[in-house]
Amino acid sequence: MSTLAYEIVDVFTDRPFAGNPLAVVFGAEALATEQMQALALEFNLSETVFVLAPTQAGATYRARIFTPTDELPFAGHPSVGAAVTAGRRGLFEVGRVTQECGAGVLPIEVNPTGATLTGGTPTLGPELDPEPLLEIVGLTAADHAGPPPRVAGCGLEFPYLPVRPDAVARARLNTAAAERYGVEHVSLFSWDPESQTAHARVFVPGIGVPEDPATGSAALGLGVWLVASGLLPGEGRTPYAVRQGIEIHRPSSLACTVTAAGGTAVGATVSGQVVPVARGEITVPPFVG
Repeated sequence: MSTLAYEIVDVFTDRPFAGNPLAVVFGAEALATEQMQALALEFNLSETVFVLAPTQAGATYRARIFTPTDELPFAGHPSVGAAVTAGRRGLFEVGRVTQECGAGVLPIEVNPTGATLTGGTPTLGPELDPEPLLEIVGLTAADHAGPPPRVAGCGLEFPYLPVRPDAVARARLNTAAAERYGVEHVSLFSWDPESQTAHARVFVPGIGVPEDPATGSAALGLGVWLVASGLLPGEGRTPYAVRQGIEIHRPSSLACTVTAAGGTAVGATVSGQVVPVARGEITVPPFVG
């Protein structure tokens, strides 16, 4: 019976058993999508990433990313975790590499303990009614603070809901409301302008992840939202930070930058450390045609 090598790493943390756990699987080029999905369900982490040979010119490797129920075109903690883990295994030298994924070919700067990911092209949607989002996270109109919610992203879009600092810990996912409104994920956060830090929580009921401990893709899109909302400068490159996972006992730290021109975000990065936790082999699931 054939097996595949894998590693479990914790991403966006400097110590084990914090941050966002990730399964990184190697040598799966011969697997069908259904087999990869079965492995992601078996690991049952927020995401599993398969490091594969590239298919596009200029890419160092290809990443396919799965939640327990769905494949994603892009996600932050699998991208950072895959790059660092593959580098540690000797697939390439540390430094600048390029990852092929559903969001395109993205640059990643890899060092021995972590990586900096450059997100895809920033996108920004119209302002949203806060009431449905507040209901989904179990909060009320009094908890909304700051500019209106809106959708933003850098390869994967999220609706962003700014709330009062004391509301972050009180938020509770209302799965029925999320299903009723057709919302698959939402990022709620409080913003500290002095430290330029967001205290965030990300709920992902639509793809099998009730709450994510660290969400690099959401951290990237937050920078787009912050520029559009006037909370970060509309010109130049500005650092900001995201703290996440505290409420579910997986504290995470994401260091970000956003670059803006003419009042609009034109690029964003997210950086974090990656800590190895376990490694082994897993059986290849049977193909069901």
